[in-house]
Amino acid sequence: MVREAVLLATLFLVYSAGRQIAAKHTGSAFGHADEVLSLQRWLHLPDEAAIQQHALQVPQLVEGANLYYASVHAPLTAVVLLWLSIWRPTAYPRVRWTMVSLTGLALIGHIAYPLAPPRMMPGFVDTGLRFGQSVYGPDHSDGVANQFAAMPSLHVGWAALIALAMILVTRTKWRWLWLLHPIITFGVVVVTANHYWLDGLVALALLAVSLPLLLRPGVRSGRSAVNSVSPLASVK
Repeated sequence: MVREAVLLATLFLVYSAGRQIAAKHTGSAFGHADEVLSLQRWLHLPDEAAIQQHALQVPQLVEGANLYYASVHAPLTAVVLLWLSIWRPTAYPRVRWTMVSLTGLALIGHIAYPLAPPRMMPGFVDTGLRFGQSVYGPDHSDGVANQFAAMPSLHVGWAALIALAMILVTRTKWRWLWLLHPIITFGVVVVTANHYWLDGLVALALLAVSLPLLLRPGVRSGRSAVNSVSPLASVK
């Protein structure tokens, strides 16, 4: 467990450093945002600004979306990884390395294609600032977060990964409810104007590229590992 904590902490530090490197190359971020919006119109994707304006008619809905965006993404991912490491030790390394792959590919996107999120663009509302729930603050260049790392959306990518992992390694008929997490997350990032449709779609495409790491033969056997082997005995 200590080794895993050190590994994940190291990966997080590397990813954070990469995002800060990306933050130094944000001159084209707003131009890229115009490109994304133009491409989405060409693809006839739903208008995020119009969807957000409808959502703003129900302030409690938007406040809930802000809370979900700020409070569910990282904590739920950490809890699922911890649960897998204890109760599904056979499946855990596959999920971990799939997440590493997805995150690494996303970091390349953040560096190569800095992108201003919708909340910084005309016609959109920064719902976090409006309702006093912002995790970023009013200064786009302040803080440890690179606010121009919108493409792709790891909120959507991680949510889809942990949902898929939990569906694969659990047996309960309720496991399909895990699909609600990526669906809600996708809606939340759009309503809060933190991501474009394409941010989420690209994240799902990168997850698809990384799936061979997860779907190697034997991943489903992780569901029954806890019944035959002590979790502690499986940790080397």
